[in-house]
Amino acid sequence: MSRRYSNLDPRHAPHGFRDVFRWSVLDRVTGRRRVLPPGEPAPRVAPDLEAIHFDDGQPRVTWIGHSSFLVTLASTSALIDPVFSARIARFIPRHGEAGLQAADLPDVGALLVSHNHYDHLDEPSIRRMNSTVPALLPAGLGRWFRRRGFTRVIEMDWWQREQVGPLAVTFVPSRHWSRRTPWDTNRSHWGGFVIEGGGVTVYHAGDTGWFDGFRSIAERFPSIDLAMLPVGAYAPAWFMGPHHMNPEQALDALAVLGARAMVPMHWGTFQLTDEPLQEPIERLKKAWTERRPAAKLHLLRVGETTGIDARAAGG
Repeated sequence: MSRRYSNLDPRHAPHGFRDVFRWSVLDRVTGRRRVLPPGEPAPRVAPDLEAIHFDDGQPRVTWIGHSSFLVTLASTSALIDPVFSARIARFIPRHGEAGLQAADLPDVGALLVSHNHYDHLDEPSIRRMNSTVPALLPAGLGRWFRRRGFTRVIEMDWWQREQVGPLAVTFVPSRHWSRRTPWDTNRSHWGGFVIEGGGVTVYHAGDTGWFDGFRSIAERFPSIDLAMLPVGAYAPAWFMGPHHMNPEQALDALAVLGARAMVPMHWGTFQLTDEPLQEPIERLKKAWTERRPAAKLHLLRVGETTGIDARAAGG
């Protein structure tokens, strides 16, 4: 039997049956839980495929939607949590079109998956990938990929660092959990990634609630140029809060990390929780105006590419 993984604080565990029953059944029946209409998805633009495929050596990121990104550093592209499908887990619809499809991608030097939840690990999307691409995965997920033909599988524990071409990839902690079936809770790990290449450092947090681990990440990586931080899937707070950040908590994380720029993610695509799709970004904009962080905010549209500016890249 494979091991079970836990958070840095082992008390940060998935909800038990009583809480799940209250959230999924009791609060709905009693009217204490209200799922708001999804509303409009995140805005989308047609991707600039010429720029995405052009090798000019400049660092850039493209938001595919939700937590899916194409990150290019040192002329090498890393694809993170790719989900191109119109629906996940068979019944959860995608709102809006993905920013890229597999056929739009340039040569991918590394495939990174943060954990096994369906909005981050989508089997139809993975099957459309080149199975010879190095797949950097949380410990416990290797077998899943090998069974689907992947030949260069690297399973990682927290703080493990791997070199893939010019990219150094470190798997870092998050506060979350894993499950794809009723029987495999926490049988694979979860986390985020710090990617370094060409003198630039970017951080993708994966899925996470607020936790002290942000301080440890900042201590080990004191010069993060761009942080991709989740801002959605927080309602109701008593149930979702332990494992997802709200926009204000994401700004707290940004301050602790000391990152020079931020891209918000995990909003506007799949209605996984009770808030409307665009509420997280409206809350983030309000909090940003009130707090005025020193960092730069990139409010990307789905399909949009942004460069990491010279100041953030140390120029």
